[in-house]
Amino acid sequence: METVGILVVSYGAREAAMVDVLARSQNYKVELYIVDKQLNPFNVQHATQHVVVPSLNIQDINKFAQTYKDKLDFVIVGSEKPIIDGLRDLIEAQTGIPVVCPKKDYAIEESKIKQRLLFQEIAPEANPRFKIFDPKDYQHNKAQVKVDVYRWLDELNNQAVVKPDKPSAGKGVGVWGDHFLSREELFEHFMSNFQYSAVIIEEKVDGEESSCMAFCDGKHFIPLPDTRDYKRAFDDDRGPNTGGMGSYKDVGDKLPFLTAVERENEIGLANKVFNGWSSQIDDSTALRGVPLYLAFMHTGRGIKILEINSRPGDPESINLFPIIKDDFVDVCYKMIEGNLLSVELNKVATVLTYKVPPDYGGYMDVYPSRVAMSDMDTSVDFADVQKLVKKYGENKMRVYPGSMELRNGGNYALKSRAVGVLAMGESLEEARQISQEGARAIKGGGLWNRTDIATVQHITKSIAHMEALRNKT
Repeated sequence: METVGILVVSYGAREAAMVDVLARSQNYKVELYIVDKQLNPFNVQHATQHVVVPSLNIQDINKFAQTYKDKLDFVIVGSEKPIIDGLRDLIEAQTGIPVVCPKKDYAIEESKIKQRLLFQEIAPEANPRFKIFDPKDYQHNKAQVKVDVYRWLDELNNQAVVKPDKPSAGKGVGVWGDHFLSREELFEHFMSNFQYSAVIIEEKVDGEESSCMAFCDGKHFIPLPDTRDYKRAFDDDRGPNTGGMGSYKDVGDKLPFLTAVERENEIGLANKVFNGWSSQIDDSTALRGVPLYLAFMHTGRGIKILEINSRPGDPESINLFPIIKDDFVDVCYKMIEGNLLSVELNKVATVLTYKVPPDYGGYMDVYPSRVAMSDMDTSVDFADVQKLVKKYGENKMRVYPGSMELRNGGNYALKSRAVGVLAMGESLEEARQISQEGARAIKGGGLWNRTDIATVQHITKSIAHMEALRNKT
């Protein structure tokens, strides 16, 4: 059996899932060289060589690649920061090792303005109404910005989303009705970002959201099944937005609240964006990896694109990686060689539940009585959940540590999403029950989770919402 050396650049549970499917290769003996944000216990267990680079600095990652370049066949990157910083360009230029991710110039998520202008050129029908506010335009009349913002809010009837162009020292995305209930609050949020760089204010779109991810070799674009992310911290979609508390995928390719035609339209729009974008690029390899991980909003009367990312989704890709039927090493080779024509997945439902620490998502502020002093001990016990994995089998349950580190032989939760429990089933309900059972079996650290990921009630609500939107006059 051929030995293949793979460098994985890891941030959390998403990359642990990647490590898992690479290590399970049936066609190759895989040696994994892992650069990690922390001492992830899952990755340490599977790595031939492991190093921690907390900042994921691309120069440090490149040094690690240089050290083992004679052992490495390719590199795969999950996290957005190294992609945006140009890790692929650096490693390929200095080592010649191929890297599975887009090149720096095509890390589209770096700029929300660049995204909107791209959509406006290629698929304007999918763009919400938007207006760009650039500090350069107000250098000589700073008072005018408030006038112009309020005038635009008049046109939007205040139903607005405020987005900084790039990550900055200000606040992130803010939504009318969620983050602010008055124009004064909205403008304060706007100015916290505007003082650093340009800001977009776009219309708030009513609908149901889906995530559509695709593998790409630069020329061929292979959409994967839809997933649904749960961004709100608490059950019933309450609380602040988070990085994602969980997600699900149905047995088929579409989500249960979408029609077959809506799924076809979604794929058509994704292909339209990819074809229009790739036609502008001379380098046919530049969009290798997952260049388009799209957040769609289904309005019942068409699709709007909320945003595009240039890397696998977290948590959504965790629903997909473990059910890829093809050998994932071969999928990566085909992306590198430019001959990826299809990717086959098992026809099962998957549900991912994240367990997070007590200071995540505002939990301690909202539910202080639920947090005991003992929860400040961040050690986590996997003994019971490991028994469940043996009971159900790894075709039904897998556990992926994320923001967690190995310390003195024990597992310790850090500040973000600590561990994901993925379950696979013949139905969403079967997968949901197994995922929740697994989440309950993880003890310690004060870890908590949403309990309504992929419930019948939540999905029924989405179905009813879509029906109402379709019938809206």
